[in-house]
Amino acid sequence: MRIVLVGPPGAGKGTQAQFIASHLAIPRISTGDIFRYNVTNHTELGRKAREFMERGDLVPDEVTVAMVRDRLGEDDAQEGFLLDGFPRNVPQAETLKKLLLQEWDARLSVVLELVVDEDEVVRRLSGRRTCRRCERVWHVLYDPPARTGICDDCGGELFQRDDDSEETIRHRIEVYAEQTFPLLAFYADENVLIGIDATGPVEEVTSRAMAALRPFVR
Repeated sequence: MRIVLVGPPGAGKGTQAQFIASHLAIPRISTGDIFRYNVTNHTELGRKAREFMERGDLVPDEVTVAMVRDRLGEDDAQEGFLLDGFPRNVPQAETLKKLLLQEWDARLSVVLELVVDEDEVVRRLSGRRTCRRCERVWHVLYDPPARTGICDDCGGELFQRDDDSEETIRHRIEVYAEQTFPLLAFYADENVLIGIDATGPVEEVTSRAMAALRPFVR
């Protein structure tokens, strides 16, 4: 089973990716993990990526695609995978489609979209508080410390990161929508896009995801 997982910031994409991949016994392939592996291990692609990253430039699609291609060629991905963080745009999606067809005579099984209301995303992200000392993350609504503003684990001061402010979060959601709408439209035209409600407890969202994916499990 070959899955692409998409969703806005705060949708719980990373958490659901782990659960879904585990349930289906397929590898979760995260572009963030791929980048870190290549850069840390000084691969040729990692060195190329680092040149752009050190200049503060975006890593070109061709380098990102080459990294993903290498990862998809590994043994554990031959029977399926879950892609998290790739593709991010229509050119990458088109390249992935060609790559799967040409090299593995395969297609994506499904693109699963985690759908979350904007206000819920703001609640989830703006409520996070990080400990200055041990860096544990708490939440004022969903996982509050015993004492307001104080970490239960180490007694450190809790603070709100700049990127967790409501203004910044709403801007990130706008950017996500602008960048992702064409990608979702592309996959809708390919008849592989399915959306699920990603609001509620983690276990309930996972249950909805597995129910949506069940028809595609061989």
